Amino acid sequence: MKDVDGRNKSGHDDMIGYRLPRNTGEPMRTDLIWKFAIGLAAIVLSSPALAQRGASCHNGMSFPQFLASLKQDAVKAGVSQRAIAAASPYLVYDQGIVNRDRGQRVFGQLFTVFAGRMASENRRVRGQQLIKTYAAAFARAEKEYGVPPAVITAFWALESDFGAMQGKLSTLRSLVSLAYDCRRAQMFHDETIAALKIIDRGDLTPAEMIGSWAGELGQTQFLPQHYYNYAVDYDGDGHRNLLRSAPDVIGSTANYIATGLKWRRGEPWLQEVRVPQNLPWQEADLAIKHPRAKWAQWGVTSADGRALPNDNLPASLLLPMGRHGPAFLAYPNFSAYTEWNNSLIYATTAAYLATRIAGAPPMHKPSAPIAQLPFNDIKQLQTLLTKQGFNVGKIDGVLGQQSRTAIKAMQVKYGLPADSWPTAELLARMRRGG
Repeated sequence: MKDVDGRNKSGHDDMIGYRLPRNTGEPMRTDLIWKFAIGLAAIVLSSPALAQRGASCHNGMSFPQFLASLKQDAVKAGVSQRAIAAASPYLVYDQGIVNRDRGQRVFGQLFTVFAGRMASENRRVRGQQLIKTYAAAFARAEKEYGVPPAVITAFWALESDFGAMQGKLSTLRSLVSLAYDCRRAQMFHDETIAALKIIDRGDLTPAEMIGSWAGELGQTQFLPQHYYNYAVDYDGDGHRNLLRSAPDVIGSTANYIATGLKWRRGEPWLQEVRVPQNLPWQEADLAIKHPRAKWAQWGVTSADGRALPNDNLPASLLLPMGRHGPAFLAYPNFSAYTEWNNSLIYATTAAYLATRIAGAPPMHKPSAPIAQLPFNDIKQLQTLLTKQGFNVGKIDGVLGQQSRTAIKAMQVKYGLPADSWPTAELLARMRRGG
């Protein structure tokens, strides 16, 4: 689920581009280069001095000293000596994990491209099949938590391709390595203790704890604290097993969405719409909400041209690719998606896939290609926005909500359509300083 920096383990606070998905199931030549770089970095950084670089935030403790202190904290948190002893062989430092955390690649990608791959027709069909296969578990989850089957299934698809790709690394090794590193030491200290509690509770053994390099577990990729707090036993075997039990995955994911992310029972989450060309574009912002009746008054309709309900349900207009791209009304439940993952492209794709599994037609494609600024131009735009006094987060060529807010402000200043989408015209105006 969501970690301290919004579950984007790159730590970017300003994210619209999505980090390379670890579980796409699609081989890429760049992966070979990346694996080579990771291996080389692990060799270079495995010297005794560099491997202990985390000690600076742990009062100079070596890793063995740090581990002893962490085990003491676990005992204070109620973890048994039996569980700690069972886990100890797996609590080893791995510099390669830290290298991966520091070196994540983040790239900007058009929403239609990302969604076309990640919210594929195969996943829509497979999701609908699984809803039928596990109809009893989905019905129970919807009754108890109010979360529709399609919403659960879409996360299941994007996180692990329905359990097919959950990761292959020792969770305990990953967690304790990241706990010793200084970047997010307290977060992973707490996650390590939560993992020990899962062992103590009898849900998983240390050897069974295999997952992603960032310590996530199971078919919907829970961090240990979420696993411990929200996992439920839906198959009645006395264990909460999110790696192998589909009913447990369904119930636990519903519990987290409803209880942790505050899902509103019986309400929509995302709806594709048509927008008129004379819309007040500055109103298109996730931070701005209007009643559906107001959007209807401005000429917004359903994607098929039907009128929107004339009611007061609040909604934001979401334009992931600006005014010429797909348009959606994002309802209060959409916040569950941005809490799950604060990458706007991921969140929108997950919500869109859920609508498709629930029966919505494919989204309308843009009538003409939409230009995306090159990486270096985006970095320059971020630099220019910073010089104008805007906080855009890290200048990294990835446009997130902070950058989009700043772009909209400059579009308003220059009299351009304020749809928050960066264009060559905006960049040219800012370069001239006019």
